[in-house]
Amino acid sequence: MLNHGGRIQAYAKQYGIAQKEWLDLSTGINPNGWPVPEQIPAEIWARLPENEDDLIDQAKAYYQCEHILPVAGSQAAIQILPTLRSACRVAILSPAYEEHRHCWQVAGHEVVALESFELDQQIDMFDVVIVIHPNNPSGETFDRQRLLNWQQRLQMRNGWLIVDEAFLDIIPEQSLAPLPCQHGLIILRSLGKFFGLAGVRVGFVITHPDLLKKIAEKSGPWPIATASRWIASQALADKNWQQQSRQYLPQHAQRLTELLGQYKLTPSGGCALFQWVKTAHAASIHHQLAQQGILCRLFDRPAALRFGLPATEQDWLRLETALQKVEQP
Repeated sequence: MLNHGGRIQAYAKQYGIAQKEWLDLSTGINPNGWPVPEQIPAEIWARLPENEDDLIDQAKAYYQCEHILPVAGSQAAIQILPTLRSACRVAILSPAYEEHRHCWQVAGHEVVALESFELDQQIDMFDVVIVIHPNNPSGETFDRQRLLNWQQRLQMRNGWLIVDEAFLDIIPEQSLAPLPCQHGLIILRSLGKFFGLAGVRVGFVITHPDLLKKIAEKSGPWPIATASRWIASQALADKNWQQQSRQYLPQHAQRLTELLGQYKLTPSGGCALFQWVKTAHAASIHHQLAQQGILCRLFDRPAALRFGLPATEQDWLRLETALQKVEQP
């Protein structure tokens, strides 16, 4: 099992700081996510999940697509997809969310990490290409036509282009989801980032119905709890909240960029939900912030830190105060 952001309980024990005292900036999740109602209809807790509810209709409308499958977080699809192909060569743009590489390797595939300019030259050497758009953690984005050119070259050999759009909700016009359905183009979406609903474990796969059927069979019955389906449906339908979030999140991202820059941590990349800072002193800075009860995400290849957005003015002040105390060469 790979380690990811969060794990506040473990850090609380390691640093002797009570869990409630931590400021968690490690996950890249919207800290002011969709407000789940305090009252969820009581009958939801007593009913098995039903595919005939309105979740799929709401998802089709939100993602502007024709064929879609709800899954237990996009992580479920990341684990299932490698089992649906015989051993092959897989390219993943790097650095990237490590679960993609890990799951394909565990399933017996050869995985090669490349930078995007290398993929332009070498794509015909691979059967599957995985792109995170915008990339996590670097924030790199990709022109739509470039992605489609990669997909067309792969499709000629029955290959797959997997585009993980977990962080793309803020710029939906760049999504490939609304394009006509075609074999070999697989799009992953998540309610955990923009909507801030990581705890409901709801994601989606958008691709040809033949492949969706295979993923559904692998997922088994009732992969998503009834309550999670209900919450997800409400969130996808809330256009006012979505519009407001798309306005303020980029502003907060710019504020975070400027704040980090004031303390010699100018971001090397990022998106509206996180900023990525490459620095040889990443481990030391991560430790110094953790000693103050602030958790950011530490990377070692390359050495870097990822900072999510603070939720409140008090959190912003706390981060700035902590940064003032960090010692760097």
